[in-house]
Amino acid sequence: MPKNWFKRSALATLCVAAVGFVHPAAATPNTPVGLELVLAIDVSGSVNANEFDLQKQGYVQAFQSAAVQNAILGSQLGSIAVTLVQWSGAGQQSQSVGWAKIDSNASANAFAASVNGISRAFAGQTAPGSAIDFVIPLFSTNLFDALRKVIDVSGDGAQNDGANTAAARDAAVANDITVNGLPILGEAGLLAWYTANIKGGPGSFIVPAAGFIDFATAIEDKLVKEITAVPEPASLSLLGLALAGFASIRQRRKS
Repeated sequence: MPKNWFKRSALATLCVAAVGFVHPAAATPNTPVGLELVLAIDVSGSVNANEFDLQKQGYVQAFQSAAVQNAILGSQLGSIAVTLVQWSGAGQQSQSVGWAKIDSNASANAFAASVNGISRAFAGQTAPGSAIDFVIPLFSTNLFDALRKVIDVSGDGAQNDGANTAAARDAAVANDITVNGLPILGEAGLLAWYTANIKGGPGSFIVPAAGFIDFATAIEDKLVKEITAVPEPASLSLLGLALAGFASIRQRRKS
């Protein structure tokens, strides 16, 4: 069942609790954040050990950077929730860093340290569609409610294994998830393939890296753009109701 159903149900419960028809203890809202972001990193066999390290260090440096940290603190609600998934072939996906809330420089640096500590999980075929299918349920099982949900897919090759990528992308969009892409160029036609098969949803975009050596710059630019994007008005209204209900519940408990 789509996460939006659960969110709308929880929000309705909050609103009822706020006017006194439901006991406050019955409503336990998830933590509100401006963005839920999944970083989906390609670790297929075409990525050698040095290239894997360049990707990993690119994420580490990005979350340690003033540009990304300032973007988070200045974004809607001043916070994001983020997790990192390694992916390769059809049955090769791993949530290597669990969901973390980032709302300070310290929490951004802590997430960077967690990324720095991961080891490579796979080195198989290239199945971005299967990776997207794996990621979609992660949004409905975390402890956050966000104005926006984004999957950030990076990789150096087109699909040669697993689920159809465009169909998986469309399933994500149907669940109100935007999919952005960071193709690491080298393979002929990769930018066009990412644009046609990965990119999807409101405000979606592609930021290419000319090669692995340029990955750190590309991912920092991409993260700033993702974090600072403005959500749809309907999403703002929905989360506003949740925050109002949460504030009312806290006040009642204090009383």
